[in-house]
Amino acid sequence: MLVERWRLLLADESGFTLPELLTSMAILLTIMAGFTTLLVSTSRAELDMNNRFAARTEGQLALTRLRREVHCAISGVTAAGPPGTQRATLTLDTACPTAAAGAVVTWCTVQNGTGRYGLWRYVGAACSGTGVKVADYLTSPSPFTYVAQNTTSLAKLSVSFDVNLTPTKAERRFRLQDDLVLRNSTRA
Repeated sequence: MLVERWRLLLADESGFTLPELLTSMAILLTIMAGFTTLLVSTSRAELDMNNRFAARTEGQLALTRLRREVHCAISGVTAAGPPGTQRATLTLDTACPTAAAGAVVTWCTVQNGTGRYGLWRYVGAACSGTGVKVADYLTSPSPFTYVAQNTTSLAKLSVSFDVNLTPTKAERRFRLQDDLVLRNSTRA
C-alpha cells in the first residue's frame, strides 16, 4: 500500500499553468523593481550626504588653518583681487609654525566651474605657482574683507565661506563665518 501511494505521487503530473507562472513572475518582478529603486535611492542619498559632510569639514579645516595664520600675521594683510580670484596676503611672524619668519602667504579663491570656487594657499604674494587646494565648493568668489585697526580695535580679516555642493539648490548652502583678529597689529 505504501509503495502504491509513493508511485501515484511520483506519477502525478499536475503543476502550474503558463498563465499562473507568468502572473507570479510579474508580481515578483514588480516587488524586485520596488526594492531595487529603494536601494538605489538610499545609496545616492548616502553618497550625497557623505560628499556634503566632506565639503563642510574641508571648509571648517580651511577656516581653522586660515585663523591660525591670521593670528600669526604681523600686519599688512591685503584682501583684494578681481572677481573670481580674490586673495588675502599675510606676512607671518617668527612665532608662526606654518611658515618661516617673514614669509608671505597668499590665500586665493580660484574659479573651478560655474558658480564654484576653490580656496588655495600659496607661499608668496601671488596666486600662482605651487599651491595647495585647501577647500572646494565655495559659492562666493569674495570671502575676505579686511578692516584696518583703529583706536578701538585691532585689525581683522572677516571671512565668509559659503559652501554648497549643488549651487542650484540654495537650501543646501551653509556658511562658515568668522572675524579673525590680527593679534600682532597695533591700535592706531
